[in-house]
Amino acid sequence: MTSQVVEIFDPRASDLLPEGAVLERLTTGSAWCEGPVWMSEDASVLWSDIPNNRMMRWHPEEGASVWRSGVEFTNGHYREADGSLLHCSHGLRAIVRTIFPLSSDASSDEIVVSSYQGLRFNSPNDVVVKSDGSIWFTDPPYGIASDHEGHKAESELGDNYVFRFDPKTQVLSMVSAFVEEPNGLAFSPDESLLYVSDTSAALAKDGGGNHHIVCFDVIDGQALANPRIFAVVTPGLSDGFRLDSRGWLYTSSQDSVQVYHPDGTLLAKVFVPEKVGNLTFGGHQRDELYICASTSLYRIRLNARGIQAP
Repeated sequence: MTSQVVEIFDPRASDLLPEGAVLERLTTGSAWCEGPVWMSEDASVLWSDIPNNRMMRWHPEEGASVWRSGVEFTNGHYREADGSLLHCSHGLRAIVRTIFPLSSDASSDEIVVSSYQGLRFNSPNDVVVKSDGSIWFTDPPYGIASDHEGHKAESELGDNYVFRFDPKTQVLSMVSAFVEEPNGLAFSPDESLLYVSDTSAALAKDGGGNHHIVCFDVIDGQALANPRIFAVVTPGLSDGFRLDSRGWLYTSSQDSVQVYHPDGTLLAKVFVPEKVGNLTFGGHQRDELYICASTSLYRIRLNARGIQAP
């Protein structure tokens, strides 16, 4: 089945889009959109415009506006259980928290964690919060590779890791060095699996590198084991992704949002006219997919319910 919006590869996804669903471009004008997060309090979406060093906001009645400027090149975001907003800051090389109630003033923000064994992170990229409150995040080199999305610098760690931070105990653990350049990450609905994308092809100058998603088993809620390639994403990269309540995975790529079944089957593509960077579920029923793609923010309604922070 093919239409202007979606291509279905597996009959299990035949009703992915409700009748009449269209891809809407809500706003444009950014340099590179990333890290969308749904704000249930006022039905708005916040996201990063990384090269312009600002965060944007879209509201159904107010349209688009600059939420914050001079944000030290934030990338991915996630809500904690109390509503606080976590930021992955390329510029500060840290996980940063905006305390609830949220404010457009960054002066009250706090650094959650910024180093491992005395060495500064590279540039935290994407973050998720597990139901036990632990914070899991990736730390590739993209914010220190140049001054375009951060501040150019040498890596102090010398490698790229996936980390787990427990705010209750203040313990930071390196949970995986398996993924060459870890980027997006998300848990399965029951949190027994953690998916992490490897986008080492992004900086590879020889046409090599990885553009796949790795799946890990989560052991005792604290450790990762049994890494295996879940899906190879092409064209483009799996920069960011989210899961729905069925465990279907929705990932960015060069030309679309690609949808995968938990068994690794490519179910469908939702085509987007710009390169997709990241996405999130929103709406009162969590059935709206908000898509950050190059210069624009898009929205499409699905026959699906997303899982993510409050």
